[in-house]
Amino acid sequence: MPRAGLDRAAVISAGAALADEIGFPNVTMGLLAERVGVRTPSLYKHVESLEALRHGICVQAMRELRDAVAGAVAGRSGPDAVRAIAGAHRRWVLDHPGRHAATVRAPATDDEEGQRVVGEAMQVFLNVLNGFGLHGAQAVDAARVLRSALHGFVSLECAGGFGLPRDVARSHRFLVETLVEGLRAA
Repeated sequence: MPRAGLDRAAVISAGAALADEIGFPNVTMGLLAERVGVRTPSLYKHVESLEALRHGICVQAMRELRDAVAGAVAGRSGPDAVRAIAGAHRRWVLDHPGRHAATVRAPATDDEEGQRVVGEAMQVFLNVLNGFGLHGAQAVDAARVLRSALHGFVSLECAGGFGLPRDVARSHRFLVETLVEGLRAA
């Protein structure tokens, strides 16, 4: 009989929290079982495998990130929207580094749930880029540039990659303003 209060969503949420603490690649069914207070075989009543757990963490993380950036850009456009996305993205990643690592890989083409969530998140970016007059293939290119720059910066920040004595938030603002100017020029 499954432990009271433990279901698929609770297991995935606990896995996401564990990923934030120890890193996404380090999450194992054994460590998660310890975390939720059950024996490892009991987890398989809720998630079929470690791969299913990782998929669940990825989808949950993408939803959270989508919601964070969508909420930040509501009612904004153009440069203000890019700044809002960048700020929301950075805050979310700094709060959830393990979950962020789960969002890097694109979902498989047969992963309907993952594709839907990623599509919704991408639409937020595309809507912002439309405000710069970017559409179609050009908007996809711009979205990739924006995502790559934001992801790269916060990934380095999370890993302690900025050792120079300069405020990292100031450098992030410089990156964002550089992106805004590039989008204006596009």
